[in-house]
Amino acid sequence: MPEKIKTLIVDDEPLARRNLRLLLERDSQIEVLGECRNGKEAVKAIETSRPDLIFLDIQMPEMDGFDVIERQYALKAFEVHALDYLLKPYDDLRFSQALQRAKLQIESREISKVSKRLLALLEERESQKSISTSAKPYLTRLMIKLASRVVLLKVDDIDWIEADGNYAKLHVGKKAHLLREKMHDLEAQLDPQRFVRIHRSIIVNLERIKELHPHFNGDYVVVLEDGRQLKLSRSRREQLETRLKAVS
Repeated sequence: MPEKIKTLIVDDEPLARRNLRLLLERDSQIEVLGECRNGKEAVKAIETSRPDLIFLDIQMPEMDGFDVIERQYALKAFEVHALDYLLKPYDDLRFSQALQRAKLQIESREISKVSKRLLALLEERESQKSISTSAKPYLTRLMIKLASRVVLLKVDDIDWIEADGNYAKLHVGKKAHLLREKMHDLEAQLDPQRFVRIHRSIIVNLERIKELHPHFNGDYVVVLEDGRQLKLSRSRREQLETRLKAVS
């Protein structure tokens, strides 16, 4: 009888966790160790129960243990160790394909190497955190869903960002990508020496600003290198000018 595959579910949405558990319990080879609601619970569960397989939501609103500010450490793990990506909503066939791929990897015993490297990354994250709480790491890349794949977008490639409900729309050249992140939370993770908020719904890459133009009633617009004009809030003008002087 094949050995059970110890599996962990990590997702902030109760319904998503329930549906995933139902799908997993159809497979007699799978043993569901438990469910985690956030990154903090996931880190603890990984370190204590050493699962063979993890189904991990990559865009939870509050990352905690895989916390948003230090997300680059989690990104390292995804780059090297992710066996597959299930883009929601997924159907039973797509789930079965992903699970089968994972089982094949586990059977080849490559998964033991993955587990050790993943734990090493977690330890590295905690070590870096304890070394200095004053040196705040900022995001260098973001994980973006594109059709049937997930790509890593360099933060420096972003021209500007606008609010779109509970999402942030990232403008990169002529393309735009949606990220499930509120503007306030995303702003806190961006290097203030490179990005500045010019309006309650707009964040701009300082390197992309070409000039400031006076508008009506004492207002100004920010002109980007590609000619796009963005509204500048009066209350944020002084802050923007200070930042621009610092990088000029």
